[in-house]
Amino acid sequence: MKCIYWIGLLSLFIVRCGTNNYEKTDIGLKTSIDSTTVEIQFFSPDIVRVLKYPKDSVIDKKSLSVIKTPEKLDLNITEDDNFFTVSSNSLLVKLNRKSGEISYADSNGNSLFKEITPGYNFTPTNDAGESTFKVSQSFQLEPEEAIYGLGILQQGKMSQRNQEVHMVQGNTQDYIPFFQSVKGYGLFWDNYSPTNFKDDVDGTQFSSEVGKCIDYYFMLGGNADGVIAKMRDLTGQVPMFPLWTYGFWQSKERYKSQDETVGVVEKYRELGVPLDGIIQDWQYWGDNYHWNAMEFLNPNFPNPQKFVDDVHKLNAHMIISIWSSFGPETKEYKELKDKDMLMDFATWPLSGKDVWPPDMDYPSGVVVYDPYNPEARDIYWKYLKKGLFSLGIDGWWMDSTEPDHMNAKPEDLDNKTYLGSFRKVRNAFPLMTVGGVYDHQREVTSDKRVFILTRSAFAGQQRYGANTWTGDVVSSWEALKHQIPAGLNFSLTGIPYWNTDIGGFFLWDFPKKLEDQNYKELYVRWVQFGTFCTMMRSHGADAPREIYQFGKKGDAVYDAIDKFINLRYSLLPYIYTTSHDVTANQSSMTRALVMDFASDKNTHDINNEYMFGKSILVAPVTDPMYTKEVSTGGKTNKVEDFSTVKSSEVYLPAGTNWYDFWTNETFEGGQTISKETPLDIMPLYVKAGSIIPFGPKVQYAEEKDWSNLEIRVYTGANGEFSLYEDENDNYNYEKGAYSLIKFKWDDANKKLTIAKREGSFDGMLDSRKFTVILQDGTTKEVNYNGEKIILEL
Repeated sequence: MKCIYWIGLLSLFIVRCGTNNYEKTDIGLKTSIDSTTVEIQFFSPDIVRVLKYPKDSVIDKKSLSVIKTPEKLDLNITEDDNFFTVSSNSLLVKLNRKSGEISYADSNGNSLFKEITPGYNFTPTNDAGESTFKVSQSFQLEPEEAIYGLGILQQGKMSQRNQEVHMVQGNTQDYIPFFQSVKGYGLFWDNYSPTNFKDDVDGTQFSSEVGKCIDYYFMLGGNADGVIAKMRDLTGQVPMFPLWTYGFWQSKERYKSQDETVGVVEKYRELGVPLDGIIQDWQYWGDNYHWNAMEFLNPNFPNPQKFVDDVHKLNAHMIISIWSSFGPETKEYKELKDKDMLMDFATWPLSGKDVWPPDMDYPSGVVVYDPYNPEARDIYWKYLKKGLFSLGIDGWWMDSTEPDHMNAKPEDLDNKTYLGSFRKVRNAFPLMTVGGVYDHQREVTSDKRVFILTRSAFAGQQRYGANTWTGDVVSSWEALKHQIPAGLNFSLTGIPYWNTDIGGFFLWDFPKKLEDQNYKELYVRWVQFGTFCTMMRSHGADAPREIYQFGKKGDAVYDAIDKFINLRYSLLPYIYTTSHDVTANQSSMTRALVMDFASDKNTHDINNEYMFGKSILVAPVTDPMYTKEVSTGGKTNKVEDFSTVKSSEVYLPAGTNWYDFWTNETFEGGQTISKETPLDIMPLYVKAGSIIPFGPKVQYAEEKDWSNLEIRVYTGANGEFSLYEDENDNYNYEKGAYSLIKFKWDDANKKLTIAKREGSFDGMLDSRKFTVILQDGTTKEVNYNGEKIILEL
């Protein structure tokens, strides 16, 4: 016998029908299968939470990642002898009332995803004296189904099938227990303890060391963008970064005086090479006993206010290194220790002496603080605000946010935090410490956007104004290759902003450092890749990375670097508009090819190409081409060899035509082509129908306004682009202070419509000139004053 019930608001009562009882709730149902309680909770028509826990338990879990509250919905519950079914207008969830297996289908009944029977497990365990469980859940994917996500992984894979991953945050690996499928759904495993992901012929499983319950979210998006939109709806939206963050950034480990740091900016200005940011790395606080004091104690930084002011007078911005740990002689350490808000496992630096290997006759005493404690986060900000923010420093380089865990022992995870054992919340450490800085700065001012560069991340961190870098990766061609799928999979978890140390951090494979031609070639190719990342930042140890370290104007390496830095700046109107699309429309800036070309199965596992925005295909060169070995006098040296121009292969997705960015040559999609790649060329292709604005030649992002933009129209298909502008570095855009100018290309009639401008903001240009260029060379200049214009071309 079938019983049908509609869920009414604020109802909660027991329904007796068939062989099981269930409780109908405001957001789904609750029932027991053998000794396990199962809850199905609809947070929206497309997002479902599943909870499973031992029958006698009481669960009142507050998620660290999920901030969404369930919407008011009309849900339909039906049952028969075998299943409970809960459905919205777009998603159907079936619970096997005998086995407890849950399956998911769309509103038409098309199967999407299901659990395995028997697929879940609670194993009793002891966590730092507390009785709890190890929890696991297994699922069944289709054999050829590609999935993406899991965070930043350095294994070179695009699709994450057929592997096992042990998830504990590390320097170069940032774990997000989330994946999405090429079928258009996603799954977030909401657990913060050390977790294993495993996919093999027996199924796909998440298993975590600590959990009172199994807790996961299933979301249906229809495509990759849709899934990301659901994940952000669940865990938080993305605020905008300032315009200047999209310029070029110079850094190294480390500038040792304020004169040296300012001198780098002065040298870039002298050379006429664009630069927007300089980064001050560690030890401005002095010795390791004062680690992360968040004030300038080093005598080589005698006048901190002048230091910051000098950088600003050069029209550049500064961010500065801060950590998740403190030395024993700092004010922060002493206050946090008095309140029992420090942990006691080994972290970097181990020694009080700045030497390698660490001299443990002089232990540093540096320890990590407890960011799970709101009062500890308050204390952290109190000292950051007083010591650094008050100087006008523009952003925060939050290093070791995973955090560094040296000489790790299992019992280290028994450390008590505000939320229980460190083991219980281990992987959410970066979310809590980064979120603490963002929330406090937002409370202080809306006149300056928060910008955080961080080494680690967890689900939901996109809401905290953070750009994650891929850690201290080594300098090698293999490492460069791995950064591409690492970053793309990170974006596919819903966190859109990531970057890498251009050139790699450690030069272990290049003992001759900048004298090694192979390294110079690698650095150029990494710069080219970095041009098309969400932050273009040169950084590393063992050798300086400033452009003038690689020669002078007229030298092949120098000129190639200069060319791509300038290309980055010419693309700022496109990049900034794309960043608005990320914030306003839940988009992504760096896009795996499967995001835009899912119907082309050839794109499902491509790990060396991606879209930058929705118009530009990027194919980084990741193999050496212009270095040869020469033996003289019994010694072998590597020298540059440009005698033969080499080529790279590029796959162009089907369903559209493509333009070579450099030559305007047209290619049909669905084929692999060969592109000549001299040192100063990286393959770039533009999708037909694209409209791309190009900005003026500048030395920094805001040097010139956008009163005279070049608008390139790539014909062959209809296209649209909405140029976004605002006040560049405040949160007034959240109140509607921005403008959009929509360009629409009608390919059949060769007409470009420039729509009436929408919106306004202080300092907005009343009139301007656009130079419209088609790819056949047709050019037309037009004066635009905010009213609609139709151009026939």
